[in-house]
Amino acid sequence: MANICVFCASSTTLEQRWLDLATETGRILAERGHTLVSGGGSVGMMGAVGDGARAAGGHTLGIIAQCLVDLEVADHDSDELLVTGDMSARKTVMIDRSDAFITLPGGLGTLDELFEVWTTATLDVHRKPIVLLDPDGFYDGLTRWLGGLVDRKFVRPAAMELLLVARTVPEAVDLIDNALAGPRDAPSGTASGTASPAEGA
Repeated sequence: MANICVFCASSTTLEQRWLDLATETGRILAERGHTLVSGGGSVGMMGAVGDGARAAGGHTLGIIAQCLVDLEVADHDSDELLVTGDMSARKTVMIDRSDAFITLPGGLGTLDELFEVWTTATLDVHRKPIVLLDPDGFYDGLTRWLGGLVDRKFVRPAAMELLLVARTVPEAVDLIDNALAGPRDAPSGTASGTASPAEGA
């Protein structure tokens, strides 16, 4: 099937519900026949998503920077583990090796990865689906702020159509499956519970 990259938090102090969400994401991707691409970490949600995928028989590809390997947080249980020279190269390889992206709740690193793939999509560097998984309104403040940037003409409406928003893991994977099955240049559109992407002007 497809290589699906999941961006998520690696914090070790999160509530269990976020770890459970990551585990569910990995499991459902594996059950759908997809390969999980992750940041190659073994801790927090990043570790949970890999464990969830492998427990369900899925293939996992971890991509991690050497500086993180040196901190002993690498997911050595990954079926494939690629080590890059730095964090910038890591993001580049993650984008190159992935067919689509799901962003789970996360912090600065997760947002950095989301905006990297989103910005490059708006520049037509790639045409890979991008889904923001927003359970319990985690990203509501962010999406409202982005909508305000559209109103102020800082972000083009077409950019917002590139970011699909889902409330549940099955919905997120459905959005990706449908996008990959359809014309790659077709407008993403919106549906109930699913919003579109935002791109910088």
